[in-house]
Amino acid sequence: MKLPSCSRQALLALPMLFTAMRTALAQSQIEDPAGSGPLLSALKWIQDTLLGNLATTAAVIAVAVVGLLMLTGRMEWRRGLMVVLGAFIIFGAAAIVEGIRTVATAGH
Repeated sequence: MKLPSCSRQALLALPMLFTAMRTALAQSQIEDPAGSGPLLSALKWIQDTLLGNLATTAAVIAVAVVGLLMLTGRMEWRRGLMVVLGAFIIFGAAAIVEGIRTVATAGH
């Protein structure tokens, strides 16, 4: 099976991406920098908003509507699957980042 050119390029870029992430993680500090409290609080608020009850309800409704539109033929399957994949990425972002951190620190 021959991969499209963009897929081959993405696969070739993965080792460089992991190397860059490992280098960035090695350079990062374990403790929060001084004075970062307000910034961290703001980012925590954004995270709670994106992953809270309102966002979860909106995502469930969006996936249901998109699924119905795909089943009735009013929406392309490709676009509908992009919506579903986006919901998985948003709600799985913490697990994705934790997995990347685990892979990056495994080499130390």
